[in-house]
Amino acid sequence: MSKGEISEFVADLERQGGEPLPDARLVYKTYGALNEDHSNAILFPTRFGGTHEQNEFMIGQGHALDPERYFIIVPNMFGNGVSSSPTNAPAPYGGGGFPDITIYDNVRQQYRLVTDVLGIERFAMAVGWSMGAQQAFQWASLYPDTVPRLACLCGTAKTTDHNRVFLESLRAAIEADSLYQGGHYNAPPLGGLRAVGRIYAGWAYSQDWYRAKGYRALGYETFDDYITGYWDALYKERDANNIMAMTWTWIHNDISANDRFGGDLGAALGAITAKTVLMPCMTDLYFRTADSEDELQHLQSGRLLEIPSIWGHMSAAGQNEPDTQFIDQVLKDLLAS
Repeated sequence: MSKGEISEFVADLERQGGEPLPDARLVYKTYGALNEDHSNAILFPTRFGGTHEQNEFMIGQGHALDPERYFIIVPNMFGNGVSSSPTNAPAPYGGGGFPDITIYDNVRQQYRLVTDVLGIERFAMAVGWSMGAQQAFQWASLYPDTVPRLACLCGTAKTTDHNRVFLESLRAAIEADSLYQGGHYNAPPLGGLRAVGRIYAGWAYSQDWYRAKGYRALGYETFDDYITGYWDALYKERDANNIMAMTWTWIHNDISANDRFGGDLGAALGAITAKTVLMPCMTDLYFRTADSEDELQHLQSGRLLEIPSIWGHMSAAGQNEPDTQFIDQVLKDLLAS
């Protein structure tokens, strides 16, 4: 799915952690048309390292996110290289000078876009995968009247300590590269970026996936072909400062870390009135089913459905068709409820 309209919302970004980011660019893409009473909008935020393009596998005719029926909004998260990020922000905010931005900051700016620019007061659904799920959680907690249905794929309302171990290892790998220079580098720290990819490889897919040589389904005959052709190639093209910005956002994900809830995660989850489906993958190494089970206890109207897959966190990435079909059917059922 590639048709759609790319636009941007430019306004100062109020931040929890300090001074506003002037003229912040929130780039978004929409698919389909808004109906007369503005009741058919679906919010679908981006994930870590992803842009609106990586969300498009879930959007299309016959899918739950069908642009013939719904108006789908994909806002690009700050730091992802499309919306304001270290790689595109003007001085003094570019590169290592990029400010810290929380999930809360992202969602409040998206709210301004949705209400002030698009004129939408209530979605049909908010859905997200990974960091997209974090944003969807925050939306439903802060603006419960706007989100009647919520689907969180492989993501939690607060980053766990074990998840943070992974994120801190990515940051340490970049910082260990002498070329990084605290984010003020002249040449990309390729050694650190390669290390990031190698670390990621051990978390994104499950042990069962590796045992089954799942990389062959991605077109790689051997493990060595896969680790170099997929992960090394992917992170060679990534920007270190963008990674640092997004991992900071991920580490500090906590939908209760704001004045409204004062750090009370149970209260923040309890404020969600949406019909909610939590969809962890049974083999995800970041977002465990047990974490979703804990969150479920606080929701007013929630249920948990595990994605039955060995593809781990990447079960929701569109790489394995049975997983994609499973998720799509759950979303269709949620929209019909």
